[in-house]
Amino acid sequence: MPVSEVLRLLSQDPAFWTGGTTGADDLPEQLHVSFPVVGGYSLVLDIDLTGGDRHLGLRRPASSEPVQLGWAPADGPYPAALRWSELESFARVIALEDPMLPHPGLVVALLSPFAPAGADDDPAGIAAIREAAYRSLRREVPAVVVSGPEQAPLPLFADERWWPVPPVPSPQVLDEAAIADLSAPAEARLQVRTASRFPHEDLTDLVRRASAVLTLLPHSEAYAGTRPLARRIADSGDLEGVPALLGALTEAGCDHPTVLDALSEPLVPLEACWMVETLAGAEPGTLLRHHV
Repeated sequence: MPVSEVLRLLSQDPAFWTGGTTGADDLPEQLHVSFPVVGGYSLVLDIDLTGGDRHLGLRRPASSEPVQLGWAPADGPYPAALRWSELESFARVIALEDPMLPHPGLVVALLSPFAPAGADDDPAGIAAIREAAYRSLRREVPAVVVSGPEQAPLPLFADERWWPVPPVPSPQVLDEAAIADLSAPAEARLQVRTASRFPHEDLTDLVRRASAVLTLLPHSEAYAGTRPLARRIADSGDLEGVPALLGALTEAGCDHPTVLDALSEPLVPLEACWMVETLAGAEPGTLLRHHV
């Protein structure tokens, strides 16, 4: 599983994303994250937690050591190692294969600095997907303990102003200002794909395999009958049809935990959006833009 305990703790620390000093104790010097994609390929991210340097690599099938896609110092600039469409495709395939990732957001948040917007990309669409990625970062919060009078107070003192309910802590890791700052698409400042040692053939093969997974999934037996409904939800932008979609999937024999969890109550719009888009075979962001 790519989400180790160290990564889980760091992903819940705002300072990890904003470049500040993390409050976590007993961290290792290096964070090594391997995201299996498809066909034996993995994206590998190594972060120096003391200095902040980051290495992104591609592990090929039957290979133990990844080939470097790009390297960046703590404060950038980040290389244009991946195209945005490639990252979006990889993140969805990774999330579909890992029940610990109910949303591709963690992958997008970690790797998007290596995937700047290209000339043919929609900056607004990328910003929406990156915003959703950072909003998907969640942490558990303790239940609010409601304290009230030990006995029924006099009517004058029964008003909630006398016994205010403590504010509920936000499960969202980043505040609105940080999300806005991080969501802007990165600019391509270092072109590394022209280098002779860049693994063009392997990356092309991985793109082809990941695209095939996402293209074929809506047409597979468990999803084909529900694709029109998913498409209507994606086109309308209205999530009210999600319970009906979930029921149709269940009747069709779908038992994929990530698919079912993303569409189940309590509904998390960001999780539901990417799954509906995937089941509809829709362009990423088609539904999501209505909810960020």
